[in-house]
Amino acid sequence: MDNLADLKAIWHTAKTESLPSPDEMLGMIKKFRRQKLRSKWLVILTSCMLTCLIIAVLLIVPFKFWTTYMGGGLMAASGVLLAVTNIRSLKRFYQLNDSNNLEFLAFIEQTRQNQIAYYKKMQVLIMSLTSIGLLFYLYEPSVEKPLWFIGIYTLAIAYLLIMWFWARPRYFKKHSAKLNATIQRLENLSNQLK
Repeated sequence: MDNLADLKAIWHTAKTESLPSPDEMLGMIKKFRRQKLRSKWLVILTSCMLTCLIIAVLLIVPFKFWTTYMGGGLMAASGVLLAVTNIRSLKRFYQLNDSNNLEFLAFIEQTRQNQIAYYKKMQVLIMSLTSIGLLFYLYEPSVEKPLWFIGIYTLAIAYLLIMWFWARPRYFKKHSAKLNATIQRLENLSNQLK
């Protein structure tokens, strides 16, 4: 009996101010899900609209060189690939409803693994198609004037280098840090509840 009284005393002295309430946890899960779904739908809609715009330009405007059609086709293909990739990942987020801490932690860990795989493989493929497509597409308007050619390709290559070596890693680090902070908070919570 004394052990039970001691256990109750220890239980009541444990500090739980840092632990979120169940409502806060549910709110955190819903907020995470809502943010991810919103960003995925925005990427899907934007890539579909830009792909349709590129295809419309290729069909309406009579270009002289095949490089323009090839470049536009590569950029349209990258837009379709981006939309399809995000559509495929929507299912996971729609299935995330009310879950306990461990299930949500496993879901976020899987999201982190997917994010790393996307960064290393799919994003490289999509950006490669877009980069090569842009360089092909810009050939026709710049081929007749050497200064235009140098200026347009200098700007295009500078833009692509910034996207590849500054914006892409920075975006990945920012979102990884956010996801890692969420994982750390959930792991701390799970450890305190054990």
